[in-house]
Amino acid sequence: MNESLIVADVLWHGDEIFEIQFERNGITFMPGDCLALFAEDGRESRPYSMASGCDESIVRFVIRRMNDGVVTPHLATRTPGDYVKCSPPFGWFKPGQCDGAPFVFIATGTGISPFLSYLRTYLDRPPVECLYGVRVLKDTVDIHWLKQQCHVKLCVSRETSTEYFQGRVTDLLEDMPLSKDHHYYLCGLDTMIDETTKWLEKSGVNISNIHRECFFNESYSA
Repeated sequence: MNESLIVADVLWHGDEIFEIQFERNGITFMPGDCLALFAEDGRESRPYSMASGCDESIVRFVIRRMNDGVVTPHLATRTPGDYVKCSPPFGWFKPGQCDGAPFVFIATGTGISPFLSYLRTYLDRPPVECLYGVRVLKDTVDIHWLKQQCHVKLCVSRETSTEYFQGRVTDLLEDMPLSKDHHYYLCGLDTMIDETTKWLEKSGVNISNIHRECFFNESYSA
């Protein structure tokens, strides 16, 4: 059954990336779970992974505003006290749930969301590495906090940076911790996921150790 959440705040991380926070309203979820958030008409919806820890009093979503999108223009203009229709939590992508085996996070853009949820929930079980790719530096979300939680390599693809790697996350695959016993969690752009999956399989990693959730593709309208 669908219900509504009350907006607590909207924070902007750049010109396109924003974080919308809702009052918790008793929602229970696990890192990797999504909610479908609805457009103003209450009929069209899109799924978004939660970026909040399971014990937080708010539910967070990190979203890229698509000017020609169906849902994000509505979400981007919400203010505290507004209501947004949503679905119950659902999902199958479960970062870090690999029976104690070492694991790596690889994210592009808002694909960092389920990994933020994991790190805000399991403070003592970090990945061995997190590769995080953004277009421009101001699109990063909580990067200083992330660096305190785990070993992060930030990749900036569309501007020059002296502080971080300039290029795509796939340019750093050769330097990533690689083992047939590791699990790899990929979330973000479909082209990154496809390229990384092929590289990992070619490097001897079994597909059962590669966990994928496509957050965005070039033709997707959110």
